[in-house]
Amino acid sequence: MQPTRQPIVFVSHPESGLFNPMLVLAEELSRRGVADLYFAADSYRRADVEAAGSRTPITFVPLGDSVPEWTAATWDDETYRAVTQRSRFRAHRALIEHTFHPEASIEKYRLLEAAVERIGPALMVIESMCAYGVELAITKKIRYALSNPFMPSNLLTSHVPLMRSYTPRRFPVPHSGLPYDMTLAQRITNETFKWRTVGMSLQKTMRELLRRDRKVTAELGIAPEAKGFLSRVDHAALILSYTVAELEYPMSYPDTMRLVGTMVPPLPQAPDDGGLGAWLDSCDSVVYMGFGTVTRLTREHVGSLLEVCRRLGEQGHHVLWKLPPDQQTMLPPAEMRPDTMRIESWVPSQLDVLAHEKVRVFLTHAGGNGFHEGLYFGVPLVVRPLWIDCDDQAVRGSDFGVSLTLDRPETVDVADVMDKLDRVLRDPAFRDRAAHYQRLLRQAGGRRTAADELLGLLTPTATPTQPA
Repeated sequence: MQPTRQPIVFVSHPESGLFNPMLVLAEELSRRGVADLYFAADSYRRADVEAAGSRTPITFVPLGDSVPEWTAATWDDETYRAVTQRSRFRAHRALIEHTFHPEASIEKYRLLEAAVERIGPALMVIESMCAYGVELAITKKIRYALSNPFMPSNLLTSHVPLMRSYTPRRFPVPHSGLPYDMTLAQRITNETFKWRTVGMSLQKTMRELLRRDRKVTAELGIAPEAKGFLSRVDHAALILSYTVAELEYPMSYPDTMRLVGTMVPPLPQAPDDGGLGAWLDSCDSVVYMGFGTVTRLTREHVGSLLEVCRRLGEQGHHVLWKLPPDQQTMLPPAEMRPDTMRIESWVPSQLDVLAHEKVRVFLTHAGGNGFHEGLYFGVPLVVRPLWIDCDDQAVRGSDFGVSLTLDRPETVDVADVMDKLDRVLRDPAFRDRAAHYQRLLRQAGGRRTAADELLGLLTPTATPTQPA
């Protein structure tokens, strides 16, 4: 007797921080021989998805072109500056104002709807920021799991007062960068952040956006219960969060949430690394500088970081700097750069770099994935927070003794950067604490635990654990 088909459909925005953990999970299911795997994303992600299939294929489902308002790489400089400014609330407001475009989801919703009707999934796995995916699953009454690459509180804490939340009232608001133990001034800032968010909904521009959103909801036939901040949580059969409780502030969790640790594929991820591994082998101590795919450094930033590389070289440390080609044009000629520095436009695998024993510190923007990847390999951090959730990871890293945050990240002050790097490099407590969280993150199981949890949602008698 043939087993019952149980297709699994993954749905994600295309940005690396959201997309990559989902791809690691889909690849793990393919490696186990799970059949009927589908992955829906923006069209340019086709090659990444199809390359992830190993024992069984992962069928790509194209969702059209990327939406410029949703893709940070396409933002103009003014928008980028607004979303990455140091005022946490103003950055939070700028992000909402720029990305909340109700009509932008219409095409993607309809393309996904057509694919779902054709495939008939037994389960959907939806990246937590992908609102149209969640709304479709709830409307069509399809069982789904959420993929959450942020801190659990980011998903479970209301941004406005008097609304249901899984965290205590005095819990730091997501995107605020505030600590758990707040001063009186910080508590006032936290409450003000919530009320200012309420105030946004009263403004004429936001009222018009909400009116348009209601119109789109009606046009697409989205169920009323699919709308609302906690709807994605309340209706999920499973929520996968890629951290451990010890890296989050005290809070309660829904019964459906599983903290599974960092999502890391089998290593080495890129054995053919163009000699990068050999270069790392030849060094005694390496500082890895990587600020994600969104950061736009200015000429002044690049100049300051180049001076940091020079000073680190004088202290016996090498620097591996992942710097996009357009920003490399701000560097001086190669002969004028420190010979202890290596510039790469793109490292074949950041995970392979962080796993190398010679890497002592990770200078990072502290995105959700990079923050946890550094700790998964026991590497302490120095943080130049960029935007959205980065300040939230940064303050937790500082509170838990695994990182230091730059005092003036917007200017990249050389003395400030060197002070933080010196302290993390010299004080073994940072590496000891990082090793502690390394053990916890690995014990959580990562991709293996996540895959087990997903397969546990399928009908036991028909769970396809072997290839046909």
